Amino acid sequence: MPISRTTETYDPLGLIAGDYPRFVQKVTIADSAALTAGAVLGRITTGGKYQLSLAAAEDGSEAAVAVLAEDADASDGDVEGLVYIAGAFNADKLTFGTGHTAASVETAWRAAMAPMFIVSQIPRPPVGRSFSRLA
Repeated sequence: MPISRTTETYDPLGLIAGDYPRFVQKVTIADSAALTAGAVLGRITTGGKYQLSLAAAEDGSEAAVAVLAEDADASDGDVEGLVYIAGAFNADKLTFGTGHTAASVETAWRAAMAPMFIVSQIPRPPVGRSFSRLA
């Protein structure tokens, strides 16, 4: 009898959409506010810190470049946090800054050729089937 294996992703927040490879990076979150996982972040040109991306910003952070992977409370000063710099994400679980939408962020990611995607509906595998098999 062949051995079979099922591969699943643990994602209690529902942020991850599909099997596209995800990569995380440790960054500095700028002193601003408490942010929750799924916040769409931009990178401030001077200093390289990250903050919630606002479309009207003029410090470089207006360009969405990352998704916060875990809650980060920067309300009392800069903190280190993990961000996704590649992956596919559930649109309903992302937090967009003022002036941004799923469509505007997706357009910016495509223009930058970033390996990041927003999915409106998460595809589910058929019940009873495994994702991969070992012989």
